[in-house]
Amino acid sequence: MTDKKVKKEKVARQPMPEQEPAVRAKNFEEVPLGQSLETAILEASRCIQCKKPGCVEGCPVGVDIPGFIKFIQEGKISNAISKIWEKNSLPAVCGRVCPQEMQCEGKCIVGKKGDPVAIGNLERFAADYERKNKTAAKPKKAAATGKKVAVVGSGPSGLTVASDLILKGHEVTVFEAFHKPGGVLVYGIPEFRLPKDIVFAEVAGLEALGARVECNAVIGRTLTLDELFEKGYDAIYLGVGAGLPTFLNIPGENFTGVFSANEYLTRSNLMKAYLFPEYDTPIIKGKNVITLGAGNVAMDSARTALRLGAETSRIVYRRSRAEVPARGAEVHHAEEEGVEFFFLTSPVKFSGDENGRLSGMTGLKMELGEPDASGRRRPVPIEGSEFDLECDLAIIAVGAGPNPLLTKSTEGLELNKWGYIVADEENGKTTKKGVWAGGDIVTGSATVILAMGAGRQAADSMHQYLTLGW
Repeated sequence: MTDKKVKKEKVARQPMPEQEPAVRAKNFEEVPLGQSLETAILEASRCIQCKKPGCVEGCPVGVDIPGFIKFIQEGKISNAISKIWEKNSLPAVCGRVCPQEMQCEGKCIVGKKGDPVAIGNLERFAADYERKNKTAAKPKKAAATGKKVAVVGSGPSGLTVASDLILKGHEVTVFEAFHKPGGVLVYGIPEFRLPKDIVFAEVAGLEALGARVECNAVIGRTLTLDELFEKGYDAIYLGVGAGLPTFLNIPGENFTGVFSANEYLTRSNLMKAYLFPEYDTPIIKGKNVITLGAGNVAMDSARTALRLGAETSRIVYRRSRAEVPARGAEVHHAEEEGVEFFFLTSPVKFSGDENGRLSGMTGLKMELGEPDASGRRRPVPIEGSEFDLECDLAIIAVGAGPNPLLTKSTEGLELNKWGYIVADEENGKTTKKGVWAGGDIVTGSATVILAMGAGRQAADSMHQYLTLGW
């Protein structure tokens, strides 16, 4: 016997099982396959339960990460998901699409000297385990307040507000313009990254708590905000996202075969074009596909094109690989599946045939100069470096703007020069009394979890207003 403490054997980060690249590039089934209970417990054992957990600081909704991980380590999965639900009503979504490497995992102390704890994978595991086994008790609702809230938009921001306010005792109705709830989670993110059944299960959980979800309701057209107030709603939250396509304004952009990523992904995802003819949604599949941009939307578009039968799928980006804004995991998956990357290349024009159909794109080589306002080095054209790429489908994925449908029909709602709603950064209050806003319609295109964080802040402010006044 000895009094010396036995040094704990270092456990390596547990890899997530995935479909093989050659197989998954031809189907729309989810790429990561999920972890077993044993693997999740082993990964949870890597958490050192810091006294000052940086991971919690890195989480926009403040999930007690060490708390839920400790429950997983102990095999108490129902306790783990209950702990997550205290702050996050969409854990199955966040575990799949959050940029954990930049947020919670990016601040993990274990990651200072090795791989961080796989917080995202563990959150996903807890949510998936609960969805299959249904062992945890749902969060308790406060006593009814008699107040009615309208939430416009059923994306991550709107769903967070709805969840928080229904638990605080308010009556909540969510209005969604599309025929299915989920916002960008269903029209923007492909099935292979976020299965739609998971989103619908999260929404069903919200409805089980008592929230009403009304689809095919285009607020700003079917009803104005003032009419919602007249119908008895005491407060309104606007979480309508940023769904207006941005184009390049280069010659040939009107050729048949040039899509915005918004339309391309909405057709494929929400309208199920990938299951044609089972679903009667047409889409141009493309033999040689070019995607312009390098964010997550661009990766989703390029990878979707492969799954729809493209022989080549290329991403053209005017900066270098170091400046790519997409998650590292998405870029890695795209490369594994065969997507080609043309870095430091800017599109000059599209070419077409005599029938007005896209046949190619002219690109221009770039080099990086001094940093611009974004802090990234500005691409500078290299004179005489033009070259041509054959393509019959081009997808523009360079960002999106605010849809003016609702904002232009609402008096008293201040917008900034880009058309986004002006809202208080701390609480989401707009310039119109009784109206809050958050997510992409305020910040421009951002992440799911940041939209949820804005929703959480707004919900707290709305609750205060509903109980104490403006």
